[in-house]
Amino acid sequence: MTRQSAHTISREGYRLPLLGRVINPIFAWPLAAVAFSGLLWSVTEARLNQAKDAIRKNSEARADSLSKMHAERLARAAEQLDQITLSIKYYWETSHHGLRLDDQYRYGLYPRSDKLYVSIFDRNGALVTTTAGRAFPLDYSERPWFKAHKAVQDAGLLIVKPDFSPRLEKTLIRFTRRLNTPSGEFDGVVSLALEPEYIASITDESRMEKSDFFSVNHRDGTPLSLRVGHAAAATASLFHAQPAFASDQGTALYKADHFLDRKSRIVAWHGLQAYPLVVSVGLSEQDIFAAHDKMARDYRNMAAAGTVLLFLFAVTGMAFSSRLAWRKHQAEEVKSTYRLATDSAREGFYMVRALYGEQRHIVDFQVEDCNERGATYYGTTRNLLIGAKFRDFIPPSDYLEEVLNIFRRAMETGFYEDEFMVSPDSPLEATWVHRRLVRSGHGLAVTLRDISDAKAHEEALSQLANADSVTTLPNRHWLTHYLPTALQKATASNTMVALLFVDLDDFKNINDTLGHAAGDALLQAAALRLKSVIRPGDNVARLGGDEFTIILEQIEGADDVRPVAHRVIKTLSEPFVLADGNSHTVRGSIGISLYPQDGKDGPTLLKHADIAMYSAKAAGKATYRFFLPEFAESLMQRLNSETALRKAIERDEFVLHYQPRVDTFSGELRGLEALVRWMHPERGIVGPQEFIPIAEQTGLIVRLGEMVIEKACAQLAQWRAQGLPVVPVSVNVSALQLIHGRIAQRLASCMNRYGIDASLLEVEITESCMIGEDGNTIRELETLEHMGIKLLVDDFGTGYSSLSQLQRLDLDVLKIDREFTGRLCNGKDGDMFFMAILSMAHVLGMTVVAEGVETEEQLRVLQALSCNEIQGYYISRPVPADDMPALMLRRFLFPSSRPVLHVV
Repeated sequence: MTRQSAHTISREGYRLPLLGRVINPIFAWPLAAVAFSGLLWSVTEARLNQAKDAIRKNSEARADSLSKMHAERLARAAEQLDQITLSIKYYWETSHHGLRLDDQYRYGLYPRSDKLYVSIFDRNGALVTTTAGRAFPLDYSERPWFKAHKAVQDAGLLIVKPDFSPRLEKTLIRFTRRLNTPSGEFDGVVSLALEPEYIASITDESRMEKSDFFSVNHRDGTPLSLRVGHAAAATASLFHAQPAFASDQGTALYKADHFLDRKSRIVAWHGLQAYPLVVSVGLSEQDIFAAHDKMARDYRNMAAAGTVLLFLFAVTGMAFSSRLAWRKHQAEEVKSTYRLATDSAREGFYMVRALYGEQRHIVDFQVEDCNERGATYYGTTRNLLIGAKFRDFIPPSDYLEEVLNIFRRAMETGFYEDEFMVSPDSPLEATWVHRRLVRSGHGLAVTLRDISDAKAHEEALSQLANADSVTTLPNRHWLTHYLPTALQKATASNTMVALLFVDLDDFKNINDTLGHAAGDALLQAAALRLKSVIRPGDNVARLGGDEFTIILEQIEGADDVRPVAHRVIKTLSEPFVLADGNSHTVRGSIGISLYPQDGKDGPTLLKHADIAMYSAKAAGKATYRFFLPEFAESLMQRLNSETALRKAIERDEFVLHYQPRVDTFSGELRGLEALVRWMHPERGIVGPQEFIPIAEQTGLIVRLGEMVIEKACAQLAQWRAQGLPVVPVSVNVSALQLIHGRIAQRLASCMNRYGIDASLLEVEITESCMIGEDGNTIRELETLEHMGIKLLVDDFGTGYSSLSQLQRLDLDVLKIDREFTGRLCNGKDGDMFFMAILSMAHVLGMTVVAEGVETEEQLRVLQALSCNEIQGYYISRPVPADDMPALMLRRFLFPSSRPVLHVV
């Protein structure tokens, strides 16, 4: 027998006993694969069925919510249409047949739609006036709705089932009301006719899939209007036979054979209480479960793939099991070799095991093994350290809890690494230590290395470093040493040097809202952009915070600087995409000083560039300014004003006055507007027009606004404690406060602290707050609405908002600016324009307040126009809080001798 064959036999003879020990695990692999495969399929199917049931329940709730929402919208629309018929009835009966609907339509007093028509028919059924063009001599006296009004004196509003208009050649749904002579005799009918598509237009199309439908039926089942998907339907109903809903509201599943298009749907319906109308919404099951069906296919494919993988894994496991004993033997040999190596290493090595208390919470760690170096770090021997718990050699202290928390975190994440300065409470005999923790089974493998010498050297080098730690740009230390040399070179070459002082506008908002990590990321991105737009040979330095300096050398004058300034402003205006995935715009303001005309040394040039930068910010930000001597004086005045206002806020020199808001017809107190006044220690009461602009420019408006909210809530709580009949108080909020996104949080805090209900607080915003799509502003307004706080639009008509924005933001109250109130009684145009705003606001379901009411004549006009509430000097000037109890107790603020008009 050769030596090689003998060695082979020996090795095979060694492996046979090892294979005998793992024969059972070999057969366990395929059995486990079968068991887990069955479990995988059963769990997959169970989860899919649960998901389908959840989707169905959510869809039923969604259908019910949509039908309820559309019913509420239809009710508001019907109420507004009813209001229009009442308004026309009033003007027709009081104008003695002088009302011209086509004239009012041209002035915008009715919705401009080609699907809505307003008409008046005389007592004989002849068309008198209409918004649908010239009146034709047609006889409507035989129409059922005409006869119904002629026969019944007080039939009220009739909603007529669809009938065909021969003049318009269209099928129309009519809202009709009887007209009377002064003696109460029949004088004709006012008709507001709608095409079915007009009713369908109240739906929110964005919430409907292509097979979903929205329909409106008469309570007796007659179909009135239908919208399928995003378009009006050609038919009035999708049902083969319109079902008779058994209750005023409900939800049910209708199978495919109920519908013309053979698609089953979940149908929810709601009946209107005030009108004989029923709104129903149908959600297509095909669309509802489309995503679930795709998910089911994907899950089953994954389950099939998982089954294949399990069996492949079983085959692999069987192969590996046959070598398990051999590898264990090898591992034991490696462990012995590792012990020999680690005992002589410079690092301290430890194996620690987690000790658990109640509820599987780690309460301590125990050293299971270590090398001699590791024991030396703790001033002991290996034999004494093994078996010890942390609490045995670390005294009870905050430091012990800190160490335990770090080790717990490593057990959770699997890895932890850091460098730390050794605490005085630590038994470690070192100054700085590098620590590395790696999870191994039920414990941790720990490595400690003494890096005290390296850290001392590093700290010495960092004191001499010239680079900014965040952006890696040169820092202020570098700049102060570089500038003298640059100025000397410019003098020698008879050229100029420009210093551009760049400040990131509104950078503080990033740090405040997203944190300093996001702020550092934005600074790094801004540094890269600045370096990309300067000329070769120029330099960018970071002075600190959000301030950068650009040094332009070898220039001839200002014309060489302007292109660089333009490029800087342009690149900083591009949005920054940070780790949160959102775009953030900060832009930049630049101040420029030139050597030698603006300063002979570096500090002077820096100061003048800084002053010019403040001038750029005052000019609206995102621009640049060259230094001018008068900038210094202007900056000083601005700083003085800002300092005075800042101190006034710190000293709480502000008080609130309150101006009542009353019902137009009864004079009943409905609300108060909180108006801030500055109680200046020398000048007395200072009006808001003097300090609010400064607060807006400097950002102090945020602190001032929070102070106003605090004072208003405290005053409400005091009035309530006095037993007064309190009414809602509104506070004015600026666009900057909404952008900062702290209004809802502040209001919630004050409401909780003073026990104020949301119904007693209102927020007034200006039209500028609604311009644009700022995410924080939209979220703040939605949060306030969900809290139950009413939203008021202040000074409407002075900004650039539109009625579509009012509808999109779902605001509650519209306050028409005093400028439009002042035009009342000054001609027909003023009345008509005011009435147009009023009508549109009422169509949107908003309460309207007329500001600046100063005369009884204005009050009379506003009563005739059905304006909801008024505010102005005619009722009361803004008064201190001490004067308000008398007005609250009086409640009705019209003088008792003054008659009150009522609209019938």
